[in-house]
Amino acid sequence: MFGIELAAHWWWLILALILGIAEIIVPGVFLIWLGAAALLTGLLTLAFGLPDAAQFAVFAVTAVVAVYVGRRYFRAHPIESSDPLLNDRAGRLIGETVLVVEPIVGGQGRVKVRDGVWNARGPDLPSGARVKVVGVEGSFLVVEAV
Repeated sequence: MFGIELAAHWWWLILALILGIAEIIVPGVFLIWLGAAALLTGLLTLAFGLPDAAQFAVFAVTAVVAVYVGRRYFRAHPIESSDPLLNDRAGRLIGETVLVVEPIVGGQGRVKVRDGVWNARGPDLPSGARVKVVGVEGSFLVVEAV
């Protein structure tokens, strides 16, 4: 096309580099394993001069193995977050004292939390009562009287 002919191993090494960069840009701990498979395929092709069919077979097998091993490793060694409730808005409210704005009758009502109103479950209480959030059940805050 451009008068440049690259040996097959270079295509695999370039693909490994592209997948590595893509993993940095769009982190997901997935593309890196495919990049590792492409790197290994490129190195094996360089060392042994694998034919095209063998290259694709090596890539397919090493990709499956790399993803499997990577998933098992991260399942056994999860990454601990410094803020485990970062994306759990309701979980962050546990321990807060809030105001009942619609009476809790039959175990359900509504409470005001900061500038919003949430569904709540707890003991029957009138509007204006102060309650403490002690848990979360689906989209309901579980409260108890203070």
